Amino acid sequence: MAMQTNRLFPLSLLALAALVHAQEAAQTQLPAVTITGRNLNAPVNVGGFGDTPNARLPLQALRVDAERLSELGATGLSALPRLDASVSDGYNSLGYIPQLSVRGFELDTRFNLRRDGLPLNGQTAFDLSNKAAVELLKGASGLQAGTSAPSGLLNLVVKRPETAPRLDLSLGWESANTWTASVDAGTRTAAGLGLRVNASATRLSPWLRNTEGERQAAAFASDWRVGPQDLLELEGEWSRQSQPSQPGFSLLGNRLPSAGEIDRRRNLGDTPWQLPVDFDNRIASLRWTHTISPDWRLVVHGGQQRAVNDDRVPFPFGCYDAAADVYYADRYCPNGSFDLYDFRSEDERRTSTALRATLEGKLQWGGLTHQLRVDALDHRLRADFQRQAYNYAGTGSVFGSSVSTPDPALTDENTNRREHSREIGISDQVQWGDWELFAGLRHTRLQRAAVRTDGSRPTDYPQSFTTPWLGLTWALAQDLRVYLSTGEGVESEVTPNRSRYVNAGQAFTLKSRQTEVGLKSGSQTVDWSLAAFDIRRPAWRDIGACGAAGTCVRRIDGEAQHRGLEAQADLKWRGGGLLASAQWLNAKRQGSSDAAANGLRSVNVPQDSQRLSLRQQLQDGLMAQASLVREGRRAALSDNSLWLPAWTRLDLSARYVTQVQGQTWTAMLGVDNATNAKAWREAPNSFGHVYLFPLAPRTFSARISVSL
Repeated sequence: MAMQTNRLFPLSLLALAALVHAQEAAQTQLPAVTITGRNLNAPVNVGGFGDTPNARLPLQALRVDAERLSELGATGLSALPRLDASVSDGYNSLGYIPQLSVRGFELDTRFNLRRDGLPLNGQTAFDLSNKAAVELLKGASGLQAGTSAPSGLLNLVVKRPETAPRLDLSLGWESANTWTASVDAGTRTAAGLGLRVNASATRLSPWLRNTEGERQAAAFASDWRVGPQDLLELEGEWSRQSQPSQPGFSLLGNRLPSAGEIDRRRNLGDTPWQLPVDFDNRIASLRWTHTISPDWRLVVHGGQQRAVNDDRVPFPFGCYDAAADVYYADRYCPNGSFDLYDFRSEDERRTSTALRATLEGKLQWGGLTHQLRVDALDHRLRADFQRQAYNYAGTGSVFGSSVSTPDPALTDENTNRREHSREIGISDQVQWGDWELFAGLRHTRLQRAAVRTDGSRPTDYPQSFTTPWLGLTWALAQDLRVYLSTGEGVESEVTPNRSRYVNAGQAFTLKSRQTEVGLKSGSQTVDWSLAAFDIRRPAWRDIGACGAAGTCVRRIDGEAQHRGLEAQADLKWRGGGLLASAQWLNAKRQGSSDAAANGLRSVNVPQDSQRLSLRQQLQDGLMAQASLVREGRRAALSDNSLWLPAWTRLDLSARYVTQVQGQTWTAMLGVDNATNAKAWREAPNSFGHVYLFPLAPRTFSARISVSL
C-alpha cells in the first residue's frame, strides 16, 4: 500500500506532462480575461469548474469581493455570518480562531479552507486586507477536496497586481477605541512585471473589557509574463495577532439566564495573570500558468503555510455547588459561580505544504464540446506541540470577580500529528442545446499518524476512497436555469489508542451524501436563486460503560440529516438595491441505537435565518444602507430541553464619496446593533460543556480612505 501511494503523485504528473505535449501548439497567446460585476455571471473558482459563471453551476456558491468586505469593516472570517443566511456562528469567540457553520454543519478549520485553491490550515487568525474576495461553496465538497466536512469549502482569493497603478490609504476607528491603518499599493513596469503590496496595523480595544491587543499584517503579490505563453506569480503574506480570547458564559444550573441580567461586556477571563492568545501566520506560494493553445492550459501551483500559536486563557469549566453538594460538569452553578482553569498550550507549530498541477481545456468528442479538467494534488500537514497546562486555578463568577492563582505547570500531554494525502480529480462539462452536464470524481490516498508528546497512544493508518459528483442544468429561458446535483464528501476519524476501547486504533471513513435541486436566474436588474438540499452525515459515538479497560467501543451510529431550503436575491435599481437571503433548516439525528436521540434537533443550529440589506443613494456621492440579521431559535442542549430564543440585529451605515483634485475620498460612518439588542447569539457545546456568547452591544465605527 505504501509503495503504491508513493508512486501515485509522480505518475499523475507524468500523465499531465504527456497531455501537455499532445496539445502543444506552435503559435499561441494568453487568453483574454473578462472581469464581471458582483452577480451570478461572475465565476466562483472554488466550485471546481474553472471560469464557468456561477449562474450555470448546479450548486450554491457565494462570492464576496473586497469592496463588500470593506463596507462591513470585515477584518477576519468572523464577519461571514453577516453576509449569508446559510452561515452562522459555531464557536465564534472574540480573539480566538473563528469557527463557523454552513447549512448547520461546522466548517472544519483543518480541512475545509483553501487559499487560491490550495489547502489551508484554518487554526489561526487570518487578515483579509490582502484578499480580493472570499468564496464559499455550500454543502458536500468531495469533488473539490479529498477530506472535508459537509458544510462546504471556503476559499480566500489573494489580491493580485492590476494593469493600472494604485495607491489606497485608509484609517478606521471602532468603539471602544480600536484603530486601524492600511495601505494597498500596486504598479506595473514597462517590462510587464507587476507588484502589489498590502500592509495594515491595528490597535485592538474592543467592546469586551480588558481584551486589548494588536494585529499587524503585510503581504506582496507579483507576476511576470515571461512570454506570450507563460505567466509566473509569486506572493507571500505575514500576519500576527495578539489578544486575550473571550471565554463564554453558560447555563446557570438548570436555567437559561436572560441576556439582560448579565453584563455582556464582562470578560470572564479577566485575572491578573491573563495572557493574550498569539497567532503568527506566514504563507507563500508560486504559480506557473502555461498556455498550450487557445483552448488548453497547464497550471502548476505550490505553496507553504507556517503557523505558530500560543493558546492561553483562564478557562471557565463547570463548577461545584458546595451547598447542594452537586458538581455541574457542563454548566455553571445556579448562583453564577464557576471553576477556573489555567490553560496554556504554547509554541504550537502547524506546517501545511501543497503542490497542485491542473490541466484544463476543451475537446471535441462525440459531436459535443467537452470542457475537461484534470488535477493532481500532493498535500502534507504536520502539527508539533509541547506539553500543555490545564490546572485548577480557583473560582470565578459571572456576577463578580474571580479568586484564583495561576498554575502554569505543564501537567498534560498534547498530540502531534502527521498527514500526507495524494489526490487525483477529473471533471467534465458538456453542453447540448439547453442542457448542460457536470460530472467528476476525486480519488484520495491518505496516510495519517498521531502520537502523544510522551510517545503514548500512537495511531497510524492508511485510507483510500473515491468521491463522485454529478450535476445537470436545464435552461428554461435565457436567464433562468433549473438544476439537480448529487455528490459525496468524506471525513476520516480514528478510535483513540486508549485501553478503554476494544477497537483502539480503528479508522472510520465517514461518507456524507448530498442531493440538491434548485433554480437560478440572473439579469441586469435582479439575480436570484432557490435551492432545496438534503445532506446525510454518518454519526459516531462511544457505546458501553467506557469507565474501565475494554468496556467501550466507538462505532458509526446513525446519521445527522440536514434538510433545508435556501433563497437568495439581489435586486438592483438606479441608485440602490436590495440584497436578501434566507434559510429554513431541519437538522436532526436519526438511525441511532439510542431511540431517545432520534428526531432531536442538532445543537446550536438555528431553525431559520434571514439577512436583508437595503442600500439607496440619497444624493450624488452619498449612499445609505440598513441591514437586518435575524436568526431563529436554536437548541442549547442535546436533549432539546432548553432553547435559545430568536434574535434580530439592525446595522446602519452611510458612505460619502467625492473627488478632490483627481483623488477619490471615501468617508464611512456606521453603527452595528443600532437598537442595542440583548440576546444570546449562539450556544456551542464544546468539550462537553454548554457555552453562551452574547450579541455585541451597540458599536460605532468610522473610516476615511483615499485613492491617489
